Amino acid sequence: MDAKVLIDSFADFAKSKNVDRPTMIRILEDVFRAMIRKKFETDENFDVTINADKGDLEIFRIREIVDDNSEDIWDFDKISLSEAQKIEPDFEIGEEVYEKIELEEFGRRAVQMARQTLIQRIKDLEKDLLFNKYEEQVGEIVTAEVYQILGREILLIDGEGNELILPKGEQIPKDRFRKGDAVKAIVHRVDMINGNPKIILSRTSPVFLERLFENEVPEVYDGLITIVKIVREPGERAKVAVESYDDRIDPVGACVGMKGSRIHAVVRELQNENIDVINYTDNLELYVSRALSPAKVSSITVNEENKRISVFLKPDQVSLAIGKGGHNIKLASRLVGYEIDVFRELNEYEEEDVDLQEFSDEIDAWIIEELKKTGLDTAKSVLALGKEDLLRRTELEEETIDEVFRILKQEFEQ
Repeated sequence: MDAKVLIDSFADFAKSKNVDRPTMIRILEDVFRAMIRKKFETDENFDVTINADKGDLEIFRIREIVDDNSEDIWDFDKISLSEAQKIEPDFEIGEEVYEKIELEEFGRRAVQMARQTLIQRIKDLEKDLLFNKYEEQVGEIVTAEVYQILGREILLIDGEGNELILPKGEQIPKDRFRKGDAVKAIVHRVDMINGNPKIILSRTSPVFLERLFENEVPEVYDGLITIVKIVREPGERAKVAVESYDDRIDPVGACVGMKGSRIHAVVRELQNENIDVINYTDNLELYVSRALSPAKVSSITVNEENKRISVFLKPDQVSLAIGKGGHNIKLASRLVGYEIDVFRELNEYEEEDVDLQEFSDEIDAWIIEELKKTGLDTAKSVLALGKEDLLRRTELEEETIDEVFRILKQEFEQ
């Protein structure tokens, strides 16, 4: 393989990978200089000139002519006068000899290795470029096509044929994709594993929801409305705290849109995830009240030392505050950064009621805790709810509930 064939084949391969000309020349020179170092131990006194467009390669060894008896005669950049005059009879001491080295002098095996090295260098460069490209896009939305569905992940390809990964844990539980579907997600992270870039996408990240709002709400994209915090239970519920420094802008109204037009587009993308958009405020009690929406809070007590908040609600608001599967209260706690405890507010007719904690000698603590999770903290509130509702809302067995009812009824019968 002569120099022209080697350079032409490499140039064609490099162009197919969209490698620019300066990078291509640099890689060629690096590989040829590595060949020189292997054969001559150094490349310091060699000049390498490459014209990739014409496929030309010129390698010159440059040495200074010294007297045959000089002590420097064995230096890598020196040549004896007698040896120099074999190349050109007119040479004299002190002149420089430019000796052309043909590619064939390196041997067939070295040239074949150079060809493989060039191809590998381009492949490595391609991996680095892919890594850098997606590392710059971390936190941004991309759209890719599903081409393989595996048990623990979905493989997608972007517009340039690069492989992207959407793990099971980064999919919304209600997501159902088929081969060929276009999928929106954010670039979650980019890992380099054994020299290969691994691009991980996510649809469950709060950042994905934030980017969707930016796409649908111009005021968010322009910075007129700031998203302070987002918390999510992917596919179930999300809470988004927003604020605006412009009094003329209603941040909640702008995010929801006319008749919900803006937020509906986001909800559809998230498989009908319920999204509560609330006004952020520095007033903690008001913030908590808004965070527990759609429940209406009667009163709030804050314990700064333990980072806990006690919230009192009317009986019909307790289940709303807790929400389906406890999602509403969990998200509200994460949004405000405090643990929220929900209590049922007693009215004047319920003064004779007894706190469940009073029955701790007869009812196991874990059962009382399970009842409190559903907002039931008094004997009458449990009895008023009924057996069927308790079975549905708690993880208690029917026999356990029957025993609890027996103990509580006995208290009032007395």
